[in-house]
Amino acid sequence: MKVQSFASAMAEMKAVARGEKEAPADAAVPSVESIDVLARLLTPENRNLLRMIKEQRPESIAALEKLSGRKGPNLIRSLNKLEAVGLLLITKEKGRRVPRSTVKKKLVVEIDPYGMNDQVRFA
Repeated sequence: MKVQSFASAMAEMKAVARGEKEAPADAAVPSVESIDVLARLLTPENRNLLRMIKEQRPESIAALEKLSGRKGPNLIRSLNKLEAVGLLLITKEKGRRVPRSTVKKKLVVEIDPYGMNDQVRFA
C-alpha cells in the first residue's frame, strides 16, 4: 500500500500517458491519500470485519453478513472500501463473492513529521 495524494497520482498517470515517464513499479499498488484516510477507514467495526474474515474465513458475503450482524448494503460498502485500499480481496468462487484478508499480521505505518512522505507496509 502506498500513501499518495490524489493530485500526485493524477499528475503521475498523465505523465505516463503522455509518454514523459515510465509507469512506476508500484503503479498497480493500492493507495490511500493520507494516513488520516486509512485511520478513518479502520474503525472498530471494520477491524472486527477484518478479524472475522481472517479467522472464520466466511464462504460468502452472505455468510459474513450473518456472522457480523451487519446489513447487506452497509456491509458491502465497507468491504468495497477495504478492498479499494488493499486490506482485503473479494474473489468469485462457485458463483459467490468471497472476502479474503490480504494482511497477514499487521500494518506498519511510518509517519514523516516534516513532510508528506508517510509509508504503510504489511508486516
